[in-house]
Amino acid sequence: MRLSFSAAACAALVYAGTAGALDQIVEKKSFSMAAYTTVGGQSIKDVRIGYETYGRLNDAKDNAILVPHFFSGNSHVAGKYKPEDKAAGYWDSIVGPGRPLDTDKYFIIGVDSLCNINTRDGVTVTTGPASINPDTGKPYAMQFPEVQVRDFVNVQKALVDSLGIHKLHAVMGLSMGGLQSWEWAAAYPDAVARLIAVVSGPVAPPYLIAQLQSWADAIKLDPKWNGGDYYGKGDPIDGLTLAFKMINLASRQPEWADAQFGRKPADPSRDPAAGYGNLYAVEKWMDDASLGRAKSVDANSVICLVRANQLHQAGGKATEEDGLAQIKAKVLIIPDEHDVLLFPEYERKARDILKSQGKRVEYLELHGPNGHLDSITGISQVSDAISRFLNSE
Repeated sequence: MRLSFSAAACAALVYAGTAGALDQIVEKKSFSMAAYTTVGGQSIKDVRIGYETYGRLNDAKDNAILVPHFFSGNSHVAGKYKPEDKAAGYWDSIVGPGRPLDTDKYFIIGVDSLCNINTRDGVTVTTGPASINPDTGKPYAMQFPEVQVRDFVNVQKALVDSLGIHKLHAVMGLSMGGLQSWEWAAAYPDAVARLIAVVSGPVAPPYLIAQLQSWADAIKLDPKWNGGDYYGKGDPIDGLTLAFKMINLASRQPEWADAQFGRKPADPSRDPAAGYGNLYAVEKWMDDASLGRAKSVDANSVICLVRANQLHQAGGKATEEDGLAQIKAKVLIIPDEHDVLLFPEYERKARDILKSQGKRVEYLELHGPNGHLDSITGISQVSDAISRFLNSE
């Protein structure tokens, strides 16, 4: 994975909704746990995460497909919450009757993670740094326990158990959602029949770890971050904006910038060569898009997710080979050929290890101008392959 990541996304990416629409109004639901003990041994009280479903759970309860989300996303995989919503869920193009995630056949579950960054959208349900600590009556801030991808999966496992589902037909996700999918298959091998990992790998490599750290450092350099103590005092918008500039750039590729902007000035009357304040069109887009996203998220939650993604190693084993050896599921790996966040080389390595272990693994690459983001904008190009894999014995 040469990585990037939304990088797993960590990728905190700004994903646009896809064309088409599942003809369904989606209900946001909430799952609660009185307490949860993290992989690191710390207790979190009153844990809540959101989820939404599409299709119907059959009597045997063996047709469920779990879809964890990417770094900057949430459980909204498809459909709309209200008819007037401008955009449908991020994978709407592959969810619905006759589509790969066929709602006439499967029961699709989209789920929010712990530490979800979208705490202000009025829809996402999550427990993280912005949540009120019941012991103090104040936001946890950076006193929130360090969590790992395994913790996200453990809470999701409790949700799945509460629905009476003992084995998932598949777990499928992109970027950080893919990291969670790898972890599901390694941590709960008897509970996952199929794994579909899109632009994601089983381990966060060193380059990704470093890239993720730059996102967190940008936030921490903003004086308003104040060690995480900014609630009610003013958000570290400058730091968040810089972090999202990095994320926006890493989640795309040069072809996108060439096609969308070229070397055009943002204002034809203001030549960039005539003054520092005269921007190129691509600079102006980066400024505006990153600032807009910065205003909608929680900074401490971004830092929390960065750490969780850095720590990612499927199965928690000493080596990638040992982690992959835990997996019993059939595996479909879908990187993007030009991903500069999660480089496809790393996913090819995972493929080769699985093959050497005698596992059933399939591999194909996405193609397109958007790099990491082809996992959303170009996901329909692998629709047939996903359908065949989900229908395979």
